Amino acid sequence: MVTDNQTWVSEFILLGLSSDWDTQVSLFVLFLVMYVVTVLGNCLIVLLIRLDSRLHTPMYFFLTNLSLVDVSYATSIVPQLLAHFLAEHKAISFQSCAAQLFFSLALGGIEFVLLAVMAYDRYVAVCDPLRYSAIMHAALCARLAVTSWVSGSINSLMHTTITFQLPMCANKFIDHISCEILAVVRLACVDTSSNEVTIMVSSIVLLMTPFCLVLLSYIQIISTILKIQSREGRRKAFQTCGSHLTVVALCYGVAIFTYIQPHSSPSVLQEKLISLFYAILTPMLNPMIYSLRNKEVKGAWKKLYWKFSGLTSKLAI
Repeated sequence: MVTDNQTWVSEFILLGLSSDWDTQVSLFVLFLVMYVVTVLGNCLIVLLIRLDSRLHTPMYFFLTNLSLVDVSYATSIVPQLLAHFLAEHKAISFQSCAAQLFFSLALGGIEFVLLAVMAYDRYVAVCDPLRYSAIMHAALCARLAVTSWVSGSINSLMHTTITFQLPMCANKFIDHISCEILAVVRLACVDTSSNEVTIMVSSIVLLMTPFCLVLLSYIQIISTILKIQSREGRRKAFQTCGSHLTVVALCYGVAIFTYIQPHSSPSVLQEKLISLFYAILTPMLNPMIYSLRNKEVKGAWKKLYWKFSGLTSKLAI
């Protein structure tokens, strides 16, 4: 299509991680296994929370949302990545690229906001336990979850609309594993400095605002825990926050390390590795962290196992 003497592309070519066939096959197998583990792990967490009434609390309501975000984020990128490992022509249509950018950007933003919401939940649980049920009532939890989903989606919709209104001309090679926003913006044949500044500012706001809320919450939490006289009481209080704090360190740690590097912005290789981290590694690790470090979840797994074992024995008889 030609508009104002500028050629607009109908598809993009993703250059991916490697052009070597043997490497691509090896990466296909590795990422396929990781994706299957990610989907199974997060779906099992959601199912476990639904089946065990002891887990019908605000903390696990937010964990359900986090698992849904993780599996959705992975699904927005990994299946297309796997298909391209085995394809000779690694093309993605203009519409599919826009959809992928929207969903990946939205889900990434939702996760950062949701982690801040979960930090507030832990703050109330540790710092005001007697009023926990009154404060973290069902209506508030629903509003906080909706706020997470809406804020990430609106931010993504704004950037996706602006980005795909840029004239791409004949540029169609994206040096990335997916339609990542900065990689797509670089293809435009007009000055994109204002777009890049807008992207960076909104990314910092969507990253740093939740991070500051998490930081403030944990300053109050640690301060409260240190005032507890009982050693066992302090241990239990730290256990309450351990899983969430580990996930926060994983998610925010990489993003902050990337964007606070002096004198440079992330290289193309760094951008690819960061995308892989958030698309595959984090969603795979999150359910493991909550399963291995959380006594309530481990107890629920044991209860479900024995229930399933008993049912199997009855059927065998």
